[in-house]
Parts: sequence; structure tokens; C-alpha cells
Amino acid sequence: MLRNKNVITSIELVPFVSGWSSTSDHPSYRLLKTLFPLLPRTTSSSLRAFIRKTILTDIRTANLRTKDHKLNRAVQTMLFGMVERGMDAEVVGDKGKAKATVAGTDEAMWAIVLTRELWKKAFVSIVALACTHPVIKVQSAAIHFFLGVEDEAENDSDDEEELPDVKALQHRREINKKTKSRDKKLQRTIKSIKSKKRKSDSTSANFPALQLLNDPQAFAEKLYDNLNRHDKKYSLDHKILIMQLLSRVMGAHKLCVLGFYTYILKYLTYHQLRIPAILVALAQSVHDLTLPDALVPAVKKISQEFVHPGVGSEVIAAGINAIREICRRQPWSMEEDLLGDLIEYRKSRDKAVTAAARGLLQLFRDVNPGMLKRRERGKEASMAPTKGALPFGHTSGAAVDIEGLSLLEDHLKKLREEEGVELADEDNDEAGWEGWDVESDSSEESSDGWIDVESDGDEDLEISDSEDEGPSKVKVAEQSNAEDDTPDITRVSTLATTKILTPADFALLNDLRIQAATQAVERGGGSASKRKLAALEANKKAAQSGNVEETFISENDILGPRKKAKADYAERMASIEKGREGREKFGSLKGKKVKANPSSSTNKEKARNKPLMMIIASGAVRSKKKASLREKQQKLRAHIDRAKKARH
Repeated sequence: MLRNKNVITSIELVPFVSGWSSTSDHPSYRLLKTLFPLLPRTTSSSLRAFIRKTILTDIRTANLRTKDHKLNRAVQTMLFGMVERGMDAEVVGDKGKAKATVAGTDEAMWAIVLTRELWKKAFVSIVALACTHPVIKVQSAAIHFFLGVEDEAENDSDDEEELPDVKALQHRREINKKTKSRDKKLQRTIKSIKSKKRKSDSTSANFPALQLLNDPQAFAEKLYDNLNRHDKKYSLDHKILIMQLLSRVMGAHKLCVLGFYTYILKYLTYHQLRIPAILVALAQSVHDLTLPDALVPAVKKISQEFVHPGVGSEVIAAGINAIREICRRQPWSMEEDLLGDLIEYRKSRDKAVTAAARGLLQLFRDVNPGMLKRRERGKEASMAPTKGALPFGHTSGAAVDIEGLSLLEDHLKKLREEEGVELADEDNDEAGWEGWDVESDSSEESSDGWIDVESDGDEDLEISDSEDEGPSKVKVAEQSNAEDDTPDITRVSTLATTKILTPADFALLNDLRIQAATQAVERGGGSASKRKLAALEANKKAAQSGNVEETFISENDILGPRKKAKADYAERMASIEKGREGREKFGSLKGKKVKANPSSSTNKEKARNKPLMMIIASGAVRSKKKASLREKQQKLRAHIDRAKKARH
């Protein structure tokens, strides 16, 4: 407070709080050196949150207008030092008696927490260093940062506040009186909710952090060395955590750590705990540059352990799905005989197994139909020209165009025609392209989008054999005539050379591709058109949600569709208790519950609601039927007397 009111400066705050001296004269750096030691020492969560907020605000304020490189380097050096102080210690595992608390690790933990709050490219190296820290708590926090998952051990600082429901607020606005002030208040509330959701979503996935690693190959090798060397000290959960990070780094950067595939073989059994997460880690580590020889033992081990009649249908489905995800990334890891045995499971009676086997069959129909028998290739693969997967290490040809760009070009041209605007007058920024557009239009009148490039060396080309000179010219002429007669199969758009495409243009391009795919499906396109439409819609949904986790494999992809498991006793009792909330107990609605004064029902009410057959068989009705003439006369006289008395 004194610093904010300019009573004292940040430099004066240092001896006032802790008496530290520093060689740096930067106020924010001095403030950080003062407040940071208080974080691990205080036990108050509110004070800890306040100090944390003060440090982050001060650093962000210093970098608000211009980047303060001096401060950033100093902060980075400080955080590096806090993490490096315990790197020489002995590794302490988290199994059994090794779960003891190690002193002096809180400083490194808070260094990771601060780095997670304001991480940049330079700060990624700090977290990468902490991933091999000897203390499990620090190591786990750093790995969770890269995986984009909140660390459970660090959530004790402050609880997340629950955001109000936007639909409930809008519904309440429809009911209540409508005023401008209430509408403005509602808009402000909705805007704040969206910003908070956006902030929480941005911290949920740190996939860019994986891309900013300085030396990913060395980082992956350190992770594997740490995992292999301390295998007996780490618990299974922590080992799976390291496997997940290692597999994502290998998949994102296309790295090869061959020892990882040998290490993971011992965990590939169906009775292994958390086997879906292990299969996910194995599949995520595979890419098109992974050696097929390193993957063949893993694929065989999965097929031997998971895919046989001695296990349940869920195990078979998980095994086939894992093999499919591996082969999707590296098709040459599959052997032809094994593939034929696996796709036979498409005739299974279980839905999950059938879906998994059909998915594997469809994958090889698209990727490498030559490995399938002729009757299993399908209609499209049999009629199409013979194709196969690219050999190991080969890549597809260079891209000559953005897929679907011609759709965007036609759409923009149609809009200009409707608005009556010429091509060159679309925007003032494109005025410099007018001359280039004219030249390209003049040369493209006959080629419909193709640019004819004349070679100056063709006329001077001479062939040494004079006998071949005539026929060669004839062949060239015939080929040129044939090329002129054949229509253009593919059209290359020149829009990217005349216009700078913005993110809005790419979003419109995706919508146009979805519309074209939808029209192709409606015109009777095959299963390939439907799969293309589904892929485009899934990509659009993932881009709109901003969830980078969808680019990775999840355990649901391995397990596949499953039957709803039978609930045990605890789950049934929990469901019963949940159903009882907010309602009255079961029972009759008569008597005490309905009346204002608690009482049971009277005999008159019971007689009035008594069934007719019971009344006929009652004693009163039978006595009336058997009554003599004298008894009937007495009852009639008594009734007349009561009526006379009632009148008076």
C-alpha cells in the first residue's frame, strides 16, 4: 500500500520487509526478491494468494507498454536458480516409505506455479528443467504444466469460483420488468462470464509449450532416462504421467526414442492397472518417421495379450483400437497375416469389437488396400487405381495449392458480381496488384486458371541422334494436342498470390468446404464423402472450442463404445439418495399429509369410499333384507319423529 501511494519506493521496501540486499536496482526485481520468500513460509491461504497476485501484477505492469528485457532476464535467472538448487539431491520416489516430505522443495514448487501463470518462450526452459527434478512434487507440477492438466497437489491455494448460468440469467430477464439498466447489467455480466471462461480455457491446454522446447530430442531422452533409471522408485501413476509427456513430445516433434518401445512392452498386458492410459501413451508416440521394426514387437504383443478368445469383449476392442491408432500413424508396423486375422473380428456379436475391427479394415482400405484380400478391399478401393502407403521415410509431393481455395475464389467472385464491384476495386490495399491482375487475366483466357510458362530453351534443344529428331517432334506435337483436348481435372487457384488471406477468410473457406462436402453427400456420394464431411465438421468444432486436447488421443478412443456397466451396491444407493433430494417421502396422500390438522380419516369417509360389493355383503345391508314388518314400521315411525323435531 505504501508503495502504491508513492510513500516509499520498491527499493526502500526491501529492507523494510526482510532486510535483504540485492545487486539489482530494478524496483520490480527487488519487490520479487522480497515477497517471494514469504510464499512458502506463510500458512494463510489468503495472504499467499495476495502475495502471488502482487508479484504477477507487478511483473505484468512492468511489461505492459514495452518489454522490460532486463527484468525478464533477472526473473528468469531467479526462477532457474530456485529450481536448480535441488537438482543435485538424491531422487526421492513416491512408493511406500519413500513418500516422506523433503524439506526445501516449496521454493521450487512456487517457481513452477509462477512460471505457469506468466510463461513465455524463455520460461519454458525452467519447467523443462523441473521435469527431471529429484523431488516428485516439483516434477509432477512441471509435467502437469506441459500436459495442460491442473496439478491436484497445488490446488490448495484458492478454490475456483462457480460462474453463474447464462441461460438462467436470460430467462430471469424475460420474466422480470425490462429496463435499460437491467439490460446493461445483464450484458456486463455475460461479458465477464465469457472472459472468465476464456481465461480458464486458455490455461487448460499448453500444447504451444511443447512446441517451444529448445532441444526436444535431448529433453525426450532425459525423460526416458529418468523413467528407466528410477523405475522402481516411482509409483505407477507417476510413471504413466512421464509416459504421457514423453509420448506427446515424441509425437509433436516426430522424435525417435527407441528404448521407450522396449520399456513399455512389459506393461502391455490386459490385467495391468491403468492399461488404457498406457496404450494411449504408446499410440501418441508413433508418427510417420518412427521405425516400423521398433513397433512390430509392440503390435504383436498387443495382439497376443488382448485379441484372443480367452478375454472379454472390452479387452479385444481396446486391443484392436490401440493397433488401429498405431497403424494410422505408421501403416508399415502391421503384418499382412496379422491384419487378416484382426479384421475377421468384424463378424463378432459384440458391438464394440465389430466397430473396432471395421475401423481397422476401413483404415487399410484408405491407406494401403494392397495388404487386404481382394474381396475385403471394398468397391472404391477395387475400382480406384492401385495405390499403397508411401515407403518409410518418404513424404507426399509438395503442396501446390490450398485445398478448397477455388471455392473461396468463386464465392468472392460471385459476391462482387452481385454487388457490381470489379475485381481490382475490392480494397484500396490491392491497388498495387492491378497491373499484375491484368497480365494474369490476359494469359489465362484460354487455360481457365492455368498459367502457361514458355520455356526459352525448348526451341534450341537439339538431340544428338538425327534419326530420332523427326519422331520426337511428332510425339511432342501429339502430346501437346492431347493435352489441349483433355479438360482440366484439377484447378489451381491463384487467389493466394493476389490476396493476403486473413483468419476470417480461412474460416469462410472451412465453411465453404463443409457446404461442398454436404452437397457431395446429398448427390449420392459414397462413404468417402461422408467421412470427409465428418472430418471437416470435427475440425471446425475443435477449432471453435479451442480445445487443443482433441488433437491427442483419449482413453475413450482406445476403449471404444461400451455397454453400460451394471451398477454395484454403492452406486445404486448413491442414485437412490440423489433421487430423494428435493421431494417428500413416498406414502399415501390421505390423512395427516392433506389436512391442516393432523388426524386420521373418519369412519364416514371410509364408508363413503368403501367398495360396493363389500357394502352389499355387510351386516347392515343383510339385516335390512331380513327385517320383519314390525321392525320396518318402528324404523319408519322413528324417522318421522326425528323429521318433525328437526323442523321445530
